[in-house]
Amino acid sequence: MASTVVSLFSIVLLCITAAQGRKTFHLNNEWPTSYALINDVDGICKTMVETQGYTCEEHKVTTEDGYILSLQRMPMGRSGEKADKPPVLLQHGIFSDATTWLINSPDESLGFILADNGYDVWLANVRGTQYSNGHTSLNPNDKAYWDWSWDELAGYDLPAFVQYVYNYTGQRMHYAGHSLGTLMALAALSRGQELNMLRSAALLCPIAHMNQITSLPTKLAADIFIANDIYWLGISEFNPNGGAGSNFVEEICNKLNLNCANLMSLVTGPNCCLNSSKTVISSEPTATKNLIHLSQMIRTGKIAKYDYGDQGENMKHYGQPIPPPYVMTKISNDFPLFLSYGGQDMLSDLNDVQVLLNDLKDHDKNKLVVLFKKNYAHLDFVRAVNANQMVYDPMMAFFKIN
Repeated sequence: MASTVVSLFSIVLLCITAAQGRKTFHLNNEWPTSYALINDVDGICKTMVETQGYTCEEHKVTTEDGYILSLQRMPMGRSGEKADKPPVLLQHGIFSDATTWLINSPDESLGFILADNGYDVWLANVRGTQYSNGHTSLNPNDKAYWDWSWDELAGYDLPAFVQYVYNYTGQRMHYAGHSLGTLMALAALSRGQELNMLRSAALLCPIAHMNQITSLPTKLAADIFIANDIYWLGISEFNPNGGAGSNFVEEICNKLNLNCANLMSLVTGPNCCLNSSKTVISSEPTATKNLIHLSQMIRTGKIAKYDYGDQGENMKHYGQPIPPPYVMTKISNDFPLFLSYGGQDMLSDLNDVQVLLNDLKDHDKNKLVVLFKKNYAHLDFVRAVNANQMVYDPMMAFFKIN
């Protein structure tokens, strides 16, 4: 029962869910031109892609702050024909990794579907996950290794992935993110980090404004993190697979008198169309600081950098007493955006998405596509058996014209 609870609760914080340094993408000549193409026998390529009959490459990229991240590339479809369409970079959400895009059958998983439709597919894994746990001077046992939130994911990991793919392929790329992967993109886009290397961004279950979420377990989780932030910061790594993570899950269930076996629907909303034969949920660790940052968003309704809770600390990090905001209205009106959200989603909920859409009300009409799926909840967008027809086909049509 405990393992079931923990696996399901890794969904809770899927956006507590959904995982700055530089304000602009690095110039092309600031990154090395040698590429780390590797052969990882236990990596995603060998275990999940090649087993399905696809060609796959393992790549590594180092961020400006020293994290060594993994990328998988699928340069052709099952037919063996080389990609004839632009690259697409896929970014997972919190407590997950690139397997998000591969877990279903090739006819149901976005990674395989894009490859079979002629796209050069790149699968990103953010810092702290199983395949991206390296660093130039730290290791995951060091507290300093986990001193980051989604600020760093947007400000370091995302630019590193984009720059690497751009340098390797020589092409601008499309981006597709789910949940926290959408927040990473929105934060970067709001700071003008999109024009030179990205063609477009597809945001599935967009996360920006978060204070109207309807998931009671998620709201309670945010309250607990804020109320005990000093305690939680003492546990720099939050691993949903045991220890403090497991205890935290049990605390949520007990406080709300919940049957944790039903926690997934209580957190994500009632997913309509999941593949019942694919029950494994990835449970990757994240930084506790990341969860506190997301909790701040839920409590305050603000989209801003991490708040250190002290004016002096904020001054030291930002040169001002309050954290700088990410202003969604500053996203370029002519940058192509595809947003898809669900009527049953309790994390990327209807009211918060409407606030984001209001932020984008001046966006060029021919550069913004909004796809609403009434019956979809949070996981349907990456796990539904009919997502190919319901979401991915319209998304690829959007890519085609951009």
